[in-house]
Amino acid sequence: METAALCHFYQNEKNQYLFEAGKCIIRNHKNHSTIIQKEVYIMQKILVCDDDRQIVEAIDIYLTGEGFEVIKAYDGLEALELLKTHEVNLMIVDVMMPGLDGIRTTLKVRETSSIPIIILSAKSEDSDKILGLNIGADDYITKPFNPLELVARVKSQLRRYTQLGNMHTQSDSRVYKCGGLQINDENKEVLVDGELIKLTPIEYNILLLLVKNAGKVFSIDQIYEEIWNEEAIGADNTVAVHIRHIREKIEINPREPRYLKVVWGVGYKIEKQ
Repeated sequence: METAALCHFYQNEKNQYLFEAGKCIIRNHKNHSTIIQKEVYIMQKILVCDDDRQIVEAIDIYLTGEGFEVIKAYDGLEALELLKTHEVNLMIVDVMMPGLDGIRTTLKVRETSSIPIIILSAKSEDSDKILGLNIGADDYITKPFNPLELVARVKSQLRRYTQLGNMHTQSDSRVYKCGGLQINDENKEVLVDGELIKLTPIEYNILLLLVKNAGKVFSIDQIYEEIWNEEAIGADNTVAVHIRHIREKIEINPREPRYLKVVWGVGYKIEKQ
């Protein structure tokens, strides 16, 4: 996956962009230059899927302004077709769409891909938000939303996904074991009794946090702030859904978990084996 700041030179019809040491030098055709210090996301492809074309266009304006390339779809089937022909880095999908809705679209994407998925949901559709997280979405944002918040969430998910995908280049690889549960943090592999378990990036990061600190209880707010790297406001449902999903994947009987346990009124922990 192409990551931020890997592109050293980029040119479009209006400007030339030179990236060096965390700076972006923008030079127009009159040879006037501007230097900005910011994250650069040239060539990161974002698939935006919503049947409301005005919302798609508004998201396009803000993401394009940050250097992203936006691919547009207006229903779930179109999004799935575009994923076959484009190397997408992140998908934003609306829950309520005619035909193939956002929930079923997310399910289909998760069959073959672990790219970050952000779902858009109306405030009155809490059950859909929880369901979306439960079947593999990484984050959600409610309508109407502040476009700047959406951009911030996109960047946050991409940073997390990039770190997850690229950490295998580090030399200090570690393997963490807890009974029959094993995490190879070099290969980003999770094994339970020798069976490979497929997790989303968010699920992996939560499980890694708990396994690395086996026996320690983390509150919901602590988990949210560690994984999402932002203040935990209304994080209960978000964390609980991901915890439940992890249990369903690593536990033989999620109702009587062996590894991932709740400490009522306090939080969650991985039980030392």
